[in-house]
Amino acid sequence: MAKQPLTITVENFKQLILESEKPALVDFWAPWCGPCRMVGPIIEELAEELDGDVIVGKVNVDEQPDLAAAYGVMSIPTIILFKDGDEADRSIGAKSKEALLEFLGK
Repeated sequence: MAKQPLTITVENFKQLILESEKPALVDFWAPWCGPCRMVGPIIEELAEELDGDVIVGKVNVDEQPDLAAAYGVMSIPTIILFKDGDEADRSIGAKSKEALLEFLGK
């Protein structure tokens, strides 16, 4: 498997996220977004720590507007937790690593 966090696109979203047997954490972000840049390193840490247990991916909303629209992402960062191909929960705004680990534990 590729190094996490994975770059998620319209082309690989179904295979990597919806068809995953593991839970998937997907960060919808953009390079110009300050809070997104704060969350980015935390997402990368989580990707390393959770490797093998949770799929961690990032969707650049500027490059993948159709995916952002499909999930009604209106503000970023939006982090969506998928389980068995369905949205299980979402978190909007910058969060600490502790808050994201708690979010994952729901």
